[in-house]
Amino acid sequence: MSTVQTVATGSLFLAAPIAFAAGAVSFLSPCVLPLVPGYLSFVTGLTGAELAGEAGSAGKSARTKGRVLVGSLLFVLGFTAVFVAYGTLFGALGNALVQYQGAITRVLGVVVIALGLAFVGLIPGAQREWRLHRIPDVGLWGAPLLGVIFGLGWTPCIGPTLGAVQTLAFTEASAARGALLSVFYCLGLGLPFVIVGLLFRRMLGALGAVRRRSVLVMRIGGVLLIAIGLLLVTGTWDDLTIGLRSWAGGFGVSL
Repeated sequence: MSTVQTVATGSLFLAAPIAFAAGAVSFLSPCVLPLVPGYLSFVTGLTGAELAGEAGSAGKSARTKGRVLVGSLLFVLGFTAVFVAYGTLFGALGNALVQYQGAITRVLGVVVIALGLAFVGLIPGAQREWRLHRIPDVGLWGAPLLGVIFGLGWTPCIGPTLGAVQTLAFTEASAARGALLSVFYCLGLGLPFVIVGLLFRRMLGALGAVRRRSVLVMRIGGVLLIAIGLLLVTGTWDDLTIGLRSWAGGFGVSL
């Protein structure tokens, strides 16, 4: 079965866009978005002025864009490797514990609801940022390593959204499907990073506008997590995926 067919069949058809949205919410969160310019500078070895294209010839600008593209992609690949490993582990655990999956899924659903409440700000002290506060100066060739450090060091910071995605990976009961779900999360988190790097000057105003509305972003993300948790706790998630499997079974995917 091809990757397209896998995504279009059953629960992944529902879970994949949720994972992508969770990644986007992580990118927009106050513990990631303000650091994007710094990360871009560290993974490319370029100053803010160079990233914005404020100096140099058109030829140099083209080289700068190429460096930004390579550096940001390598950085994204670094944390993707970490998060896909998480997804593989949780998917494998779901497969190993499939006979207890219903009960465990409901417990994890309660955890996701709690994470959502924390994201909204209804649990005092739970929004405190736990992360590494020193970014190593690595340059272009160290970009994948910095991505790995981001994946490991920022996991507590983006934990609510990542935790929800890994809960969905557990419900997939497959290491491969759990890994694929994590890839969608990383696309939601990584694509905006690459886009900001390539359009740095144009995106500065947008980044500032989002930062000023960070509370709203957090609340939207929290509502998303609470909704997912309720679906898991009530068993509605299973009903939806069963219905999607029946619906998708009647269609063929042509490439």
